[in-house]
Amino acid sequence: MEQTMLDIERVSQALKLLGDKTRLSIVSILKQRECCVCEFLEVFDMSQPSISQHLRKLKDAGLVKEERRGQWIYYSLNTQTNLYDLIEDVLKHVPDPDEKIQIIQKCSLNTCCDE
Repeated sequence: MEQTMLDIERVSQALKLLGDKTRLSIVSILKQRECCVCEFLEVFDMSQPSISQHLRKLKDAGLVKEERRGQWIYYSLNTQTNLYDLIEDVLKHVPDPDEKIQIIQKCSLNTCCDE
């Protein structure tokens, strides 16, 4: 019984996090590709600390994982979480982030986070 409550709590927390349009957009982008914070700066009209805070919340909930490469940290969707199916179901109802992905790809070509 307690395990069920924990699962309900985790699902509730995940849905609350995905209820924020910035975090939902971040997760949508991360479903397509991994990114570093500087790439998100190209897409979202907010400061680096604000983006980092959104990513930290997603990471703390286990929805996103990070990998350090040199001085940069790359974020990706955590496909190993038991909430991954929920994330995929939510993202089915969200427009593809194609335009944002194109902006990020241009940033990557300009080596905004070269190692």
